Amino acid sequence: MTESDLRTIFGENLKKYRTIKGFSQAKLAEILDLSPNFISEIETGKRWLSSDTLVKLAEALAVEVYEFLLPQQVQTNDITAFIQTYTEKASKVASEAVISSLDTLKKQYIN
Repeated sequence: MTESDLRTIFGENLKKYRTIKGFSQAKLAEILDLSPNFISEIETGKRWLSSDTLVKLAEALAVEVYEFLLPQQVQTNDITAFIQTYTEKASKVASEAVISSLDTLKKQYIN
């Protein structure tokens, strides 16, 4: 895992927990006495934060510090969407393969 990966995971989790808590970036920034731009840059992986800020952030969002570093878990609705998307794609590919095979057979036996 690279530092960039870690920042991405952290930023995604920060946004998730901030959203769950119902905070905008501006509201969270106000609570922590930071700039909204700083929160945005953390969420997008452009900046990192001090350990003091990390602890304050975890307290404000009522999560454990380590939870910011865990890769996102797949949610049930994500699985449903995933299955639907790939079922549709698989059906399209299968249909195209059948049509291609029929075209090949048609050319063999008709021409």
